Amino acid sequence: MNITQEADYAIRAILILSMEGEGAKLDARTIAERGTIPLRFLLKLLRKLIHSDIIKSYRGVNGGYALNKKRADINLKEVIEAVDGPIAINRCLKNVDFCNNNNTQNCKTHYYLSKVQETLISELEKINFEILTSSK
Repeated sequence: MNITQEADYAIRAILILSMEGEGAKLDARTIAERGTIPLRFLLKLLRKLIHSDIIKSYRGVNGGYALNKKRADINLKEVIEAVDGPIAINRCLKNVDFCNNNNTQNCKTHYYLSKVQETLISELEKINFEILTSSK
């Protein structure tokens, strides 16, 4: 399983804002340059992150983007889901209509993959941007 390039860029953007400090604003061009993220792609991501209430935007000459929450209150799961939607390691975990066995209650594969997914989600929730900014 891989996270998408879009999620990777979103994580980088939030990390850049987190390292700048809570309340600090950066313009999109600065975030793009620091994160090596194509500007047009970043602007699409920033809209998704605003919509998810992870960041906020400011208009005008002194405008830019800033965290909308404390770093400790933003985790990797939240950022990934803001751009990619709900995490599912198999499509049947997202929608039971995709179950090849047509019986998710008795499907051992579904059962064990859901356990793996629960662990993955739990671990992503534990990693917040306070931890990431203080890591070496």
